Amino acid sequence: MSTPKARFLALLLVLMTSFGAIASGGEEKHGEETFVPGDVIIHHVLDNHEIHIGNFHIPLPIILWDSKNGGLVGPFSSHHLAGGEAHNGYIMDHEKIYHADEAGGKLVVGHEEETNEPIYSKPLDFSITKAVAGVFLTSILLLIIFIAAAKGYAKREGQAPKGIQSAMEPLIVFVRDEIAKPSIGKKYEKFLPYLLTVFFFIWIANLLGLIPFIGGFNVTGNIAVALVLALMTFVLTAANGNKDYWMHILWTPGVPWWLKVPIPLMFIIEFIGFLSKPIVLMLRLFANITAGHIIILAFVSLIFIFDNLYGAAGGYGVSIVSVIFSIFMFCIELLVAFLQAYVFTLLSALYLGSAVEEHAHEH
Repeated sequence: MSTPKARFLALLLVLMTSFGAIASGGEEKHGEETFVPGDVIIHHVLDNHEIHIGNFHIPLPIILWDSKNGGLVGPFSSHHLAGGEAHNGYIMDHEKIYHADEAGGKLVVGHEEETNEPIYSKPLDFSITKAVAGVFLTSILLLIIFIAAAKGYAKREGQAPKGIQSAMEPLIVFVRDEIAKPSIGKKYEKFLPYLLTVFFFIWIANLLGLIPFIGGFNVTGNIAVALVLALMTFVLTAANGNKDYWMHILWTPGVPWWLKVPIPLMFIIEFIGFLSKPIVLMLRLFANITAGHIIILAFVSLIFIFDNLYGAAGGYGVSIVSVIFSIFMFCIELLVAFLQAYVFTLLSALYLGSAVEEHAHEH
């Protein structure tokens, strides 16, 4: 068999077994439970206290802050709460940790006035979840890659790049020449380290999310991670905004006075635009990455749905189409992983450029 065909079949086998492991979640036994695709997909997309690699589960440490128990509690393994049973006065339900009552259920401390829904007592959760573990893993990979590249530059000063140095240099030059310089201008060097960090962090995190057999991390598809990245750009933009930047927000030049007093319409419009920038960054990254995961898992879920409806023949029959479309979407997601890192970095550079740009106004 030729090498290209062998590689394609190997990739096909890996994808089928990997996605099959995710879709089964390591919990379903064929013929005993009905496959619920929504539960499986949401379980993969949302954060949790375990890393699932096929049928193998890696429990993560739980760290709580509980004033009722003297402050810091833990760390202890999430394995103790994984079965839904109480442990040391705590219980976990849908990945949220509550205080347990004497019967082993969630401790009720009151009821909502309008809906009469119970209010449960819970501590502050600072656990190392799958998303946090993904952030740590991405950061470690970033350090390894860039420390190795820096050592290469130090050893081969003035020479052609080699190894990981040669792999990173085109991307670094791309961010500098195609994103930072055109968007920010003369002051681009001040913000280049941040833009490079954001670009490579998002790109590597997105690629990790496309390797299901190492845990299927969904780092940038977690809205909290996307929010923090967007807030970093927002704070950096606000902190570096010059006089002209703030003047355009607070007292927009060149517009009729009646748009500024007595009702400051222009200020309201500009301020809404100012606040919407991090929201746009967050939602764009979160929605695109999450949608890609959902689409791939939806195609894979068709195999198990048809298997439940029409037996093994239905499952094997639809698997041909399902796997082909899954591979196609997987290839698209490889492009999206890079594209979303590029778009986030480009928008951040544009916001920073608008904050430091010098305006020439006619008097």
